[in-house]
Amino acid sequence: MADSRIATHYARADLAAAILAALTRAGKDVGALKLSDLAPIDAFHVRGAEATRELAGLLNPSKNDHVLDVGCAIGGSARYLASRFGCRVTGIDLSADYCAAGNMLNERVGMAERIALQQGSALDLPFAGATFDAVWTEHVQMNIADKARLYREIRRVLKPAGRFAFHDILAGPLAAGHFPVPWAADPSMSFLIEPGALRALLESLGFSVGEWIDVTDRAREWFRATADRTKAAAPSPLGLQLLMGPDAALKVQNLARNTLEDRLRFVEAVIRCPAQ
Repeated sequence: MADSRIATHYARADLAAAILAALTRAGKDVGALKLSDLAPIDAFHVRGAEATRELAGLLNPSKNDHVLDVGCAIGGSARYLASRFGCRVTGIDLSADYCAAGNMLNERVGMAERIALQQGSALDLPFAGATFDAVWTEHVQMNIADKARLYREIRRVLKPAGRFAFHDILAGPLAAGHFPVPWAADPSMSFLIEPGALRALLESLGFSVGEWIDVTDRAREWFRATADRTKAAAPSPLGLQLLMGPDAALKVQNLARNTLEDRLRFVEAVIRCPAQ
């Protein structure tokens, strides 16, 4: 099944232990971790924490909101939302390894009461209808062919007038021809949709578009700046290679090439369910 292949792509045996070991090598006190200690691994998406702050500012959840993070990885965005806005966050991810590591980190930074991560499929969300005030995704739908089912599930679990915030990688004018990338070992695992087609699909499902911002140019500039910084910096034991595996550098290089060659688009958006 497609889900099992994607889960295998993201599987990282003993990830929690590997993260603690990397934190120790980076000079962090794993017995007294602070949220800032996790910054190098907490933003598993293009433009990192900057993009998370932008999208969170657009969503602006209240402290009473319950947010669902679909494709939560190890919970970096969930921790940011809970710490910045005081909201409660439930995360779901196909990777059991990511969820276990994320829950361990939530415990160690004292956020387990507000954040809970669990393994599951975005195509069959294990929640009752109208449960969440907001749904959040960052770089998730690229692995999902049945996008209508994904967004129907998101709409189902949202309360009336609930909001859906996403930052996603979409298809550009040219095909994404360089693999592997962080979400796919080869083209058979990658299902990119054009921005116009995505917007039309969401509107056909009853969502109304509020914010819709093409941030492709920001992504290009980020990749250029990141390449310059990487050349000047010594390798760190605490980085996204823990999540992406030994070919992490190649995956990021290919993602950058696809972006700079106009093969990808990046959009931040906040859309809303009907009030009834």
